[in-house]
Amino acid sequence: MTLDAAKWRKRRGMQRLFDALGADEGLTRFVGGAVRDDLLGLPVSDVDLATRLKPEEVVARLEAARIKAVPTGIAHGTVTAVSDGHPVEITTLRRDVSTDGRRATVAFTDDWKEDAARRDFTINALSADPLTGQIHDYFGGLDDLKARRIRFIGDPLQRIAEDHLRILRFFRFHARFGATEPDGPALDACTARANDLMALSRERIADELMKLLGLPNPAPTLAIMLDRAILRPVLPEIDPARIADLRALIAAEQSAAVVPDALRRLAALLPRDPGLADKIGGRLRLSNKARKRLVCAAERDLGSAPRVLAYRVGSDCAIDRLLLAGDSAAAASLAGWKAPRLPTSGGALIARGLREGPLVATTLKQIEERWIEAGFPTGALFAEIVDSEVAAALSKP
Repeated sequence: MTLDAAKWRKRRGMQRLFDALGADEGLTRFVGGAVRDDLLGLPVSDVDLATRLKPEEVVARLEAARIKAVPTGIAHGTVTAVSDGHPVEITTLRRDVSTDGRRATVAFTDDWKEDAARRDFTINALSADPLTGQIHDYFGGLDDLKARRIRFIGDPLQRIAEDHLRILRFFRFHARFGATEPDGPALDACTARANDLMALSRERIADELMKLLGLPNPAPTLAIMLDRAILRPVLPEIDPARIADLRALIAAEQSAAVVPDALRRLAALLPRDPGLADKIGGRLRLSNKARKRLVCAAERDLGSAPRVLAYRVGSDCAIDRLLLAGDSAAAASLAGWKAPRLPTSGGALIARGLREGPLVATTLKQIEERWIEAGFPTGALFAEIVDSEVAAALSKP
């Protein structure tokens, strides 16, 4: 199995990088997800390179070739090259010196296998020669790729002890690439070390969880996670029985032709309790916008009509509530709909004789409510609503 090296060399700015970084001398290779995805026939966006060259030499060679070098993570061996306007990450080969479950202290090496050994899964440890496309596989990653099997490199318990986030990464990669039951030793190790997740920052947990939930169909994998109590240390509020709600939501999204949404799917797994949703959103360090949406999705009120609901709570939240309720047709009807603006203002009411103050605000609110319930009319019908409410307001003592 090989990559189409000629195709990869045609990428913008890539040949200049090869020339600068000694690709023809075996100093630089393609690595990581780009190699994996290309072998699976998946689209490849970002391409990463690994090199035997030390970071300082990488920078020197790039500058000599008049390629912009950005020291994005130079202490850890990573330099971003901007070649013909296209950014590519270049990382010096590394080995772990020490780890504490959250971060690693590394040293540079010139041994490709040593660098591959510090990666998490066999399918992520593949590298490719940029000239011939030859795949270098030190840990059986090609066989695992063919079998669609996610397997740790080495002892799963030890690899998780090195980086606790690998628990969630294992399940995310299984949901994305796995075609069989999860690897037994890996699953048992994740189960045994689930409490290690408590040592991670909530931001890292949320980021990984959202990536998992955003996949086309994470439900089978989430079911395994909940059955094994993987999330209980950090999200004890999720009842395993709620996996049925997630499956129903995914079906509704597909029926409505709505793009999968990780936040909406998280809402499906949580109790319909706005206060609890807000608490969990805070615990996961979600942005204020995401947290408010999670709270809004937890509300059950669907209003009198989809567009009325969307006007009151926003289109995103309305679609969330409707899909969570299983009403895919109503959710689909909101696709591309933008809430209209009320075709009048307080100033216009004052111009018609209303006294400035609370009366204007009250009248404007009544006009808006009638306008909403009437289906957001314009023209003569809206004028009738305004005339009626202004007359009523003027008649008040």
